[in-house]
Amino acid sequence: MSARRRSTAAALLTLAVATATLAGCASKKDDKAAASDAVKVNATDTACEVSKTSFPAGHVVLDISNKGSKTTEVYVYGDGDKIVTERENIGPGTKASINAEIKAGSYEIACKPGMVGDGIRQKITVTGEGGSSAKADPRLAAAVEAYRTYAQEQADATIPAVEAFVAAIKADDLAKAKSLYAPSRTGWERTEPVAESFGDIDPKTDTREDKLEPGQAWTGWHKLEKSLWVDAKIGDDEKKLADQLVADLKDWQKKIPEAEITATSMANGAKELLDEVATNKITGEEERYSHTDLDDFQANVEGAQKAYELLKPVASEKDPELAKTLDSEFAEINALLAKYKQADGGFTSYDKVTDAERKTFSDAVNSLGEPLSKLAAAVVVK
Repeated sequence: MSARRRSTAAALLTLAVATATLAGCASKKDDKAAASDAVKVNATDTACEVSKTSFPAGHVVLDISNKGSKTTEVYVYGDGDKIVTERENIGPGTKASINAEIKAGSYEIACKPGMVGDGIRQKITVTGEGGSSAKADPRLAAAVEAYRTYAQEQADATIPAVEAFVAAIKADDLAKAKSLYAPSRTGWERTEPVAESFGDIDPKTDTREDKLEPGQAWTGWHKLEKSLWVDAKIGDDEKKLADQLVADLKDWQKKIPEAEITATSMANGAKELLDEVATNKITGEEERYSHTDLDDFQANVEGAQKAYELLKPVASEKDPELAKTLDSEFAEINALLAKYKQADGGFTSYDKVTDAERKTFSDAVNSLGEPLSKLAAAVVVK
């Protein structure tokens, strides 16, 4: 190398190091600014302490610390207890973070020690107009609308599937009703990442008996599931419940065009859903009578993956390593599920899946959930 080239290379290297140093300093400053802007939530068994009760609309970070002895949940509620964002299964002594888009208005932050009841609540005010990330990046706006279209397609396909399930119930055809139960749920399970945006549809259609709130009537799929598999009977009450299920799902179908969906709610919802799979559904508690849990898992993974794929153009640009990891983890869990696929299109009955195999599923879901928890932050435009 000539002296001139060595001199030029040295100058370029010096410039590169200086630029990297400045970028590092700027990044640290940005990180510190983001940390100082975060709303800190300290949850205990008896309190829900919020560091700020007023903050600007737009992108909001909630840094949660569970300092109690019970597993807790943290929710942000709007009018009528409409869920704006949430994080469940926060263990004692652990921390969690939520990235969300919140519009101006009055809200409540609720901590739920033991994950039951209305929670310990703190009123907050979100001020100003606050632009959302979707408005700042048209790709995110397109992703939101594409997911809305996906949800609408799933709902539109669910109605005839549920009507066929209900027709079998009304015809007193127990065997046929059982065979149509899991397919009738696929569309709903695929859209669970944004289920909270549909209001009261989830508790009406998909609540398990032991998850009922005080005074709540048990309706929906799982009540019918118990009648079909445990009671082995179809009576007038079951037929009325079946009609109510169709009506409630048609209400869901109508709500989708106006449902409040954001890029961060898609990302957070996908993460929350897989957390639920890993901690609760993996035990077989959801489809405890029919044992069609793997059908649900597949639909849940498909819905979460759809959310990720729509957000991927932005996420991969901001965090290419995260996108690479998510691509790999989704491929692995899909390959694992494929091993249990049956010739008729369904899955192995979950009561035939051993504890060791369930542990493998749990590990795979947790392995996916960890990088997925970073997706919301990766699509926030700063």
